[in-house]
Amino acid sequence: MPGSDLTAALLRRVSRSFYLSLAVLPGSVRPTIGLAYLFARASDTIADTRLIARTARVAHLEALRAALAGSGASTSAIVGAAAAQALPAERTLLERLPDCLAAYHTLPPADRGRVRAVLDTIIEGQIQDLRVFPGEDEGKLAALETREDLDRYTYLVAGCVGEFWTEVHAAHRPRLARWDLPRMRALGTRFGKGLQLTNVLRDVPRDLRQGRCYLPRQDLARFGLEPRDLLDPGRAPAARPLLREWLETALDHYEAGWQYTFAIPRREARMRLACAWPLLIGLRTLDLLAASPNWLDPAITLKVPRVRVYGLMAHSLGTVWSTRALGRQARRLRERIRL
Repeated sequence: MPGSDLTAALLRRVSRSFYLSLAVLPGSVRPTIGLAYLFARASDTIADTRLIARTARVAHLEALRAALAGSGASTSAIVGAAAAQALPAERTLLERLPDCLAAYHTLPPADRGRVRAVLDTIIEGQIQDLRVFPGEDEGKLAALETREDLDRYTYLVAGCVGEFWTEVHAAHRPRLARWDLPRMRALGTRFGKGLQLTNVLRDVPRDLRQGRCYLPRQDLARFGLEPRDLLDPGRAPAARPLLREWLETALDHYEAGWQYTFAIPRREARMRLACAWPLLIGLRTLDLLAASPNWLDPAITLKVPRVRVYGLMAHSLGTVWSTRALGRQARRLRERIRL
């Protein structure tokens, strides 16, 4: 199966949302970005496989990193870990990892280097996560200590993707020749951080029950709270001022994301759409968080309905050509959010 066909087939199974963004991208960048996403999804699957000991998960992640570096490291143990996956799509992804690596080796050397670099950073973040959070449930709940720790985490697992995205497009899209690359890398980093911070805030109840508190202990202490207090949905009002602070931080990152998107030439409409869609969906997710009567209740699912996602995407097809019109669409979503 050619690399592009493999990427498309697997992405359809493991990420419907990202598959839509990938499908709209120009063909010159699609294989590189698609394979990077699949490797990141595979490494995330490995890191989250609770049926495998943490030491084994770290070893599998290191093996994947070594395989991408061309060391000849075997990934057979990773493929064997597929049997521990409950979701068929994730099981298939790990089973097809050798095919993904074969497709990776057909990429131009510069693109292989970019994929290797971003995965090296992402895997560093995943290994750090396994070491910071030693438990698998609320019985061994641990927390990040400082705001700097959370900012670092969002860089390792997502901010670095903004840098990668920028470098791949700049290398393959001649219309971006006039980009100020250092500025765009910085904006891309904040773009990725904003999306990851949205995930962190949305997933607080679930993560707590898996032994992970990404909200910094020092922040919680300012409001007289400890990580374990967040397990009680009744403490949501006491923690809401902290949620408000982090929502403001996320929105500041989103502003950088929009600056990034508006810096894309209008004739690069496909790239504009691929950037606008996660920002639009993310703003709706932040709106749900801000409006939630109890954001700490694990029984409440804060997810944008698929029909609303498709509506946002359809609307953007008419606004993508105009920075002013796309900006109005973003502003309307931003103004809905009441902190």
